[in-house]
Amino acid sequence: MSANVQDSIMLFGDSITQGGWEPGMNGFGANLAHRYARKLDVINRGFSGYNTEWGIPVFEQFFATRQQQKNLQIVRLLIIWFGANDSCLVQSPQHVPLPKFATNLKHLVNLVQSPESEYYSPNTRIILATPPPVNTYQRKANLDARDPPLLLDRDFENTREYAQTVKDVAQEEEVGIIDIWTKMWDAAGHDEQSLSNYLYDGLHLNGAGYQLMYDAVLETIEKTYPELHPDRLEMVFPGWGMIDPNNVVASVQKREQRLV
Repeated sequence: MSANVQDSIMLFGDSITQGGWEPGMNGFGANLAHRYARKLDVINRGFSGYNTEWGIPVFEQFFATRQQQKNLQIVRLLIIWFGANDSCLVQSPQHVPLPKFATNLKHLVNLVQSPESEYYSPNTRIILATPPPVNTYQRKANLDARDPPLLLDRDFENTREYAQTVKDVAQEEEVGIIDIWTKMWDAAGHDEQSLSNYLYDGLHLNGAGYQLMYDAVLETIEKTYPELHPDRLEMVFPGWGMIDPNNVVASVQKREQRLV
């Protein structure tokens, strides 16, 4: 069991979050873990196939209550990245209607930010992330190739609406926003088929797509919560050059993090 010595960043979302640690994919989660090494732990709470409706009761199990928080590391930053499944077409069991999607996002934010909530965590900052655009050409080819073939389950414009809703909720709730939909759409030159440069199956990010997300995360942290940028955090335990060989125990004690 790990002792409570280092606070964390928690990444909560669907398969695109879960895959952020996949070997060989330049995952944004793995890259953030490397960048924040010895400063903040980066925790993977991605759930493949999940939408916000299914994510809420899971969140209420893995996010510490007020009472539990007293003896645990603090989640300094919570990044919530849903919408890729919520925006499925209505025939899909993963579909969540747009108004309900907005309500669910607000509920997740308020679980953490509301003083009335059992999960209230005043030291946790929140960033919402939009779903990426979907490449329906790639997606259809991927589903057609399955055995048996499956019908197309996503729509470009529909996903755009869900991305806009995430931005609207972030503004209303006054939290950070990562607009990966626009960032990727711009990178693709506003050409849907060119999204294949950033998506490997029309839905999930490839290495180039995750690079866009990694860069966007750091840009948003710098803009919205600059005190949490890795360049402004000290290491929890001192570098080896600061260790006193004549007084090792005293010189390797955990330090309170402060801006550098």
